[in-house]
Amino acid sequence: MGRADPEEGQLPAPVKPPDGGWGWIVLLGCFVITGFSYAFPKAVSVYFKELMKDFHVGYSDTAWISSIMLAMLYGTGPVCSIMVNQFGCRPVMLIGGLLASSGMILASFTTNIIELYLTAGVLTGLGMALNFQPSLIMLGTYFDKRRPLANGLAAAGSPVFLSSLSPLGQVLLEKFGWRGGFLIMGGLLLNCCTCGAVMRPLDMGMKRKMEKAQDKYEAKEMLPIGGKSEEGISTTDGTKKAKKAKKKPKKGKKLLDFSIFSNRGFIIYTISKFILVLGLFVPPILLVNYAKDTGVPDTEAAFLLSIIGFIDIFARPACGMVAGLKWVRPHVAYLFSFAMLFNGLTDICSARASNYTGLVIFCVFFGISYGMVGALQFEVLMAIVGSQKFSSAIGLVLLIEAFAVLIGPPSAGRLVDALKNYEVIFYLAGSEVVLSAVFLAMATYCCLNRGKKKEPPPEKNPSTGGGSDTEEAESDVQEAEEHSSDNHQPAHSTDNAMVAASEEANHVAEEQSGEGGGCPEGDGEVLARDSCSADQTVERDSF
Repeated sequence: MGRADPEEGQLPAPVKPPDGGWGWIVLLGCFVITGFSYAFPKAVSVYFKELMKDFHVGYSDTAWISSIMLAMLYGTGPVCSIMVNQFGCRPVMLIGGLLASSGMILASFTTNIIELYLTAGVLTGLGMALNFQPSLIMLGTYFDKRRPLANGLAAAGSPVFLSSLSPLGQVLLEKFGWRGGFLIMGGLLLNCCTCGAVMRPLDMGMKRKMEKAQDKYEAKEMLPIGGKSEEGISTTDGTKKAKKAKKKPKKGKKLLDFSIFSNRGFIIYTISKFILVLGLFVPPILLVNYAKDTGVPDTEAAFLLSIIGFIDIFARPACGMVAGLKWVRPHVAYLFSFAMLFNGLTDICSARASNYTGLVIFCVFFGISYGMVGALQFEVLMAIVGSQKFSSAIGLVLLIEAFAVLIGPPSAGRLVDALKNYEVIFYLAGSEVVLSAVFLAMATYCCLNRGKKKEPPPEKNPSTGGGSDTEEAESDVQEAEEHSSDNHQPAHSTDNAMVAASEEANHVAEEQSGEGGGCPEGDGEVLARDSCSADQTVERDSF
């Protein structure tokens, strides 16, 4: 009747993030998905000149392809959250991979720019969105203690793929033209389906183990009586049927959990992230043109973005390792604030850079700070809302960021056209990033930390999310333990009664008394009498 070994009937404990094992494969898939999601819209710009010639359109018309991709990536966040909560991460990612691939394949057969918007823009952008968000959710499911490092490594996929897809696109354009390049790019996006296939949910394996262990446990509890095996089997079947009849209906999953807006930390993070996105992407977008206006040659101006990407590759994993330290992780929100402050001050200090050396120094520091922001942004959100509500939180955050993306860079471009001065734009963008950093740090200290000191410590409750598979599995474990505890005492009482009945029967046989054996008096007298009366009948029949 021991419970030390799962094979001996132990009910398994609720699943915990493995922080390794298959999680490293999940991390690799998230690395690839992040790289495609962020780098692909920028890499497509290699084909813009050929598209302008074939379709007789301007640069702004072709630039809408990348803009639509990014708008779908950010703006469809709530749709992705609903689909993940309804169907799970793996099916959504498989569908997303097929949509992303089919969008680029269909784009290779288009005859006008509108068809390109619908195929390469809408379909491919939607497919990448359906891959990006679930991959981050699965990463948070498989990692807990090493989650900052995992987020940093996954975020490094963006600069790695950006430095790879752009040269590859140029080679494909020269050898196969833009149509052949789009076709091959569509084939590459099928790798998103492979990444989706490896996103194995943890709850599935846990439920199977619980069902097997629970069946073994119930059978072992009900079948110790040798002469009543058949009766024990029928009792086990009846117990299972009764359990299914009495089992409470499972709570329905929330398609989109708006209760996260009651979390003050989430509100603070969302406001800060909106202000951040207004100015974060402006410097790298305007950097090349800014360098050309200062007299830097075209090739050297384009190399500045490569410097940012190269530094970014190493900055993100390094920042993830720092964020995972025991004395840093409880204060990761302040580290995120420092990263944003570092980035904003870099923009402000580089506004007056007038030579190539100054721009290279700016790119080095911007790459470090930009990589820190990229590595920490989702780690901070996971720490605020938890893994159970992360699927809804990230969808709503991305939707809010979509508005900032549509406001920030276009507004900066209009100011450049109006003022003909990049210095003002860098000051403005840097000020917005600094403002977001100061707001996050001050609001976290004033609204959250002081509130924690006043409020009593909350009771430990593992089920913070609403209607997840883990919660349902944990409730099944509790029901099984309650059921086993109810049946545990009668089973032991029956065994004790059989021993007492056997001794009494031997005593009767020796003295040849016709009175029959009574049950021993003492503790548990009533229970012993009831069980002895039945068990002694069995002993007499056997004689």
